[in-house]
Amino acid sequence: MAAVARTIPAAVPEAVPAAPTRLDPRTSALLYAPIVPLLLTMAWPNVVVMLAQASTGLIETFWVSRLGTDALAGMALVFPGVMLMQMISAGSLGGAISSAIARGLGSRRTADADALVVHALIVNAALGIAASVLVLAFGPELYRALGGRGASLDAALRYSNVVFAGNLLLWIMNALASTVRGTGNMLFPALVVCGSALILVPLSPLLIFGYGPVPALGIAGGGVAMVISFAAGAAAMAYYVLSGRSIVRLRASALRRRLFGDILGAGAVAIVSSVQTNATIGITTALVATVAGPAGVAGYGTGARLEYLLIPLVFGLGAPLVALVGTNIGAGQRQRALRIAFIGGGIAFAMTEAIGITAALQPRAWLSLFGTDPGMLAAGSAYLRAVGPFYGFFGLGLALYFASQGAGRLGWPLLAGFLRMLIAIGGGWLALRATGSPQGLFVALGLGMLTYGVLVTLAVATGSWFRGKPRSAAGA
Repeated sequence: MAAVARTIPAAVPEAVPAAPTRLDPRTSALLYAPIVPLLLTMAWPNVVVMLAQASTGLIETFWVSRLGTDALAGMALVFPGVMLMQMISAGSLGGAISSAIARGLGSRRTADADALVVHALIVNAALGIAASVLVLAFGPELYRALGGRGASLDAALRYSNVVFAGNLLLWIMNALASTVRGTGNMLFPALVVCGSALILVPLSPLLIFGYGPVPALGIAGGGVAMVISFAAGAAAMAYYVLSGRSIVRLRASALRRRLFGDILGAGAVAIVSSVQTNATIGITTALVATVAGPAGVAGYGTGARLEYLLIPLVFGLGAPLVALVGTNIGAGQRQRALRIAFIGGGIAFAMTEAIGITAALQPRAWLSLFGTDPGMLAAGSAYLRAVGPFYGFFGLGLALYFASQGAGRLGWPLLAGFLRMLIAIGGGWLALRATGSPQGLFVALGLGMLTYGVLVTLAVATGSWFRGKPRSAAGA
């Protein structure tokens, strides 16, 4: 990675400006501080927060697994949709919000940065409501299409109806957190999300199994606990922004098409990328169901939960990458932006590949946390052995995706995501037709990850960020 990064700056010469005297100290650090210590300092609270956020799903999965294989399979059907909401609100649109604010601050358009807070809330609220309406209306058809039957379908609907009824709170929390991250402040959003996750530790088992006067709500109790955690996080973020402690502030401002474009220009493309990831897992879940039944779905879903854990882990690096790359490109510092991207990509590769290799060597150490059903363990082990060695390439591509979001250039990451989905779903379907076993499908999933990481890396390395006008560059 370092060798690649060293070859790029010569192709994109620039004049590095003298340090301005009127920038906020946090923004000045994004532009001029040493990259590695700055990135690690910004990333560590975000890595902690994203692991905490991912742990919400793991906590729920752990307790729901005590209700039986059907409940675990039902949760596996819903989890791609829940993760899609988190990925879009915090990653796709969230990254676009952070990028727009970072570019505004980097180019000293502080009034636009403040106005973006209102625009971010409107965009996230509208999409959060739309998503809830769609899932609540068409949930039964969706989960049947993914392989839900009988008791597993009933469990999926009980959990899904509660979570998506409170979905708006997640979108509001992530809209506000993204505005704060765009200023370079990663710590406060990290503390809020960690606090929200901690709420689940006692609340989830209490509401699932009941205690004293609290009735046992079963799998629906897990959904209620998650919604309460979203509400607490949204309230904390709203207090921070409204109190004036953030660099950007919530002010009354006229709605402007250009500012909506700053968010939606990159955000719309990023949403497609998030849909690709979740559609890949959702459709392959349905394919596994055709040959392995509920136990196979539970095993694959539990194994894929580790893959989902990589996304918030890399997002811990990705949010700083969005702010750093966006601010430096806004200030005209292309060489520094590229160096930041490849340093972040190398760190992401190392972290995710270590997880993947460990999971491939000892798959049951992960799977046995959630159940002992032989069919579940067999399917989950087959998945982790086949796909785990390719996790590093997924992490690399995802980190460079976030960096590309900061640059406002997501075309190549989007294309790489389509190719990954085509290889995983198309190749997996052909393998199932030929063998009747999910093993070939899992191999196709791994090859899709390899393709994704390599293609995004080559695109950024060959200067794709600086050819033509960025899709989201309006006003930068």
